Amino acid sequence: MRIVDVHCHPGTERWHETMRPYMQALSEYWAHQWPAKTEEEMVADFTRNKVEPVIVALDFEHQINTVPTDNEYVAALRDKYDCILQAWGTVDPYRGRTAIEQAEYAVKKLTVLGFHFHPIGGGYSVDDRAFYPLWDAIQDMGVPICVDIGMTGVGGRMPGGNGLKLRHAHPMAVDEIAADFPRLKIVMAHPGYPWTDEATAVCLHKANVFWEMSGWGVKFIPDSIKRDIRGRLQDKMMFGSDYPSLTYERLVKEWMEMGYSDEILEKFFHGNAEAHLGL
Repeated sequence: MRIVDVHCHPGTERWHETMRPYMQALSEYWAHQWPAKTEEEMVADFTRNKVEPVIVALDFEHQINTVPTDNEYVAALRDKYDCILQAWGTVDPYRGRTAIEQAEYAVKKLTVLGFHFHPIGGGYSVDDRAFYPLWDAIQDMGVPICVDIGMTGVGGRMPGGNGLKLRHAHPMAVDEIAADFPRLKIVMAHPGYPWTDEATAVCLHKANVFWEMSGWGVKFIPDSIKRDIRGRLQDKMMFGSDYPSLTYERLVKEWMEMGYSDEILEKFFHGNAEAHLGL
């Protein structure tokens, strides 16, 4: 069965530099070490597990002034390794017109899939009206966005969460922009704890909103979501890993053991990503 991972971080030294202030806390939060991977080690994980990943760019420069895992970097990884399917670019919404110009360049010249946003790590909520020109521009470009929702390990177990605020990733912020930009395809990333019911409502109500389950072991995902994957949201749910936080060996095995029909697994692992994201 084809496996498309719509949410995968490179885990390389460059990504570690972007995440530098959070790495030790993340190791404690996840109860395992996060050594930086070489590109060869990363690619070996993909090929061994027969996974086709979409690599995620990440920019926390506004909050913690680290070097971004930027659009050029993830696009170069995609172009260098055949096993990497595509790349999510990113822009900092606080940059205004510059962000729009960077997005246009990333789509036209780097041919990224679309753009990923980490509201908690970036210190913003996507429904901030100051960012509406950016969403309007991306909508006109005809590419999707991926928005993290719910709890994050970033800042976890640090004093004051290192100043990061969970409310920035409330799924109702996605509902706002989905309503105001109906041609903009939006993928919610992660189960969205503790707002999983709200996220379910948004995904049910908005035809332009989809949902991927990265970053959580399957046994911890609420039963209501697991039911919806085989039921009313079966055409909207997608597989994501949040690699390297979780291994493919674990995630793929756990999803395969859920008892879903082949039809549901085909939709979840690749069919919906193909249909809605053109992968």
